[in-house]
Amino acid sequence: MELRQYVNVLRKWWWLIVAATAVAGVAAFLGSLTTPRQYQTRTTLMVGNALAQSNPDGNTIGTIQYLAQFYADLVRREPVLRGTLNKLGLDWDWGLLQGMVSSRTVPGTQLIEIAVLDMDPQRAKMLADELVQQLQDRTPRQDEAARQFIQAQLTDLQNNITRSQDDILKLRDAIAQATSARQIQETNARLDLLRAQVSDGQTTYAGLLVSLQQGSTNQLNVIEPAQAPNSPVGTGALTSVFIAAAIGLMLAGGAAFLLEYLDDTVKTSDDVRQLTALATLGGVPRIAGDNYAAKLITLRQPRSPIAEAYRMLRTNLQFSLVDKPLRTLMVTSPNPEEGKSISAANLAVMLAQAGQRVVLVDADLRRPVQHRLFELSNQTGLTTILLEASIHLTEVMQDTPVENLKVITSGPLPPNPSELLGSKRMGNLIDTLKQEAEMVIFDSPPVMAVSDANVLAARLDGTLLVVDAGRTRRSTLRRSHENLVAVGASILGVVINRCHPQNQEYLSYYSQEGPNKPGGLFGRRRARQATAAKGKG
Repeated sequence: MELRQYVNVLRKWWWLIVAATAVAGVAAFLGSLTTPRQYQTRTTLMVGNALAQSNPDGNTIGTIQYLAQFYADLVRREPVLRGTLNKLGLDWDWGLLQGMVSSRTVPGTQLIEIAVLDMDPQRAKMLADELVQQLQDRTPRQDEAARQFIQAQLTDLQNNITRSQDDILKLRDAIAQATSARQIQETNARLDLLRAQVSDGQTTYAGLLVSLQQGSTNQLNVIEPAQAPNSPVGTGALTSVFIAAAIGLMLAGGAAFLLEYLDDTVKTSDDVRQLTALATLGGVPRIAGDNYAAKLITLRQPRSPIAEAYRMLRTNLQFSLVDKPLRTLMVTSPNPEEGKSISAANLAVMLAQAGQRVVLVDADLRRPVQHRLFELSNQTGLTTILLEASIHLTEVMQDTPVENLKVITSGPLPPNPSELLGSKRMGNLIDTLKQEAEMVIFDSPPVMAVSDANVLAARLDGTLLVVDAGRTRRSTLRRSHENLVAVGASILGVVINRCHPQNQEYLSYYSQEGPNKPGGLFGRRRARQATAAKGKG
């Protein structure tokens, strides 16, 4: 896709994008008003007291982190949750509380973070406190008397070791002052005994210290107690509205591009050129009106922008064949009800208004409509002159309100339309019509419906293919083009019927100035006519 195509998609589906964005934003706002406020409290626990150790070893740290992960998972298990509910006297299902509680370990630490979400801030704090208590009740507890005894022993050992070290220093001084060998020998013996006592005391002290520290490894301590929250959690109503609107915008934009990607219909001249390499000679917007007569826009409203679109088509058609004069033209379409008959009639009116002698032949011998457009009788027509040799051409040509334009209606519908259109008498009739008019336009059946158009196209100077914007499928247009080329038809170009005005630059220019405004087409013409009249006067 080119940038212009992306812009066209957005211009086409802007209403869907705006509507989806607005609906999503309003829904989010209303939802925020009806959603109950929720409050969240947090509490943080520490496993063990490794921080109190001056040089904790790796095994101790690994054990504590393993225990932290274990307790973080245990807090959302049934025993802890059910015990919390029973302690607080809440008649809830423990699964409900499980959805309100979340827990995690802080990576690389011995910390556990427990969060409780509830609509009541005070109850949230009570639940968090009781969850912590339930976890602490499930940790092993060291006997306090044994702990105090170990602590007392450590104090005595520390004092004894200190005194022995002081005695060692004194004995070293005594050895330095000794005067006899016997005195030195006795002092060394006492020094060795004190050293042995210090070594034994240090070993015992280390063992008791390890025992005391191991007793606190599997303990839970609260370092951040839960607090009753003051404000509800959430991103806020305004933020929710913006997020929902953005999601609606993206989804609608994606849906628009997806619909455009899946849409295989012909909409623009670029589509026509890519599929058939044909030029788009004109684009005609949708003509309003419930009856056929109202759709003869070039006759009913000759100054309308739609009539100007047919003038543009007439001009482009006149320049489509430069080397060879265009005398006979077939107007057809890939499928029924794509506007080929209305286009043929309005084009015939425009050519006649330009001063050409035009004959419009309704060669659609299956679903004719030209007599309805011009409000003519259909008792005699094309089939009459083809089947009855005594009928003269002037007897089937009917006058219209447009000067220089005559119409030959279809006449009674025959059982064999294709054979009649391919007959020798049809060929003779075409030659006769060339002598009667400067332009003969044939309204034929659709290409893909029956073979009538293929039979007739091979006999005429040119073919004009009408497609319905947003309805004619690309594959159908391609096959129609291939069928006409196969029979040797000279396809002059394509008319995009019922196109969006945004795809027609000349229509937007024309509508900006307006047909009756001073800068408009007819306004300028009237100004020139008024100037000429004054000059003559």
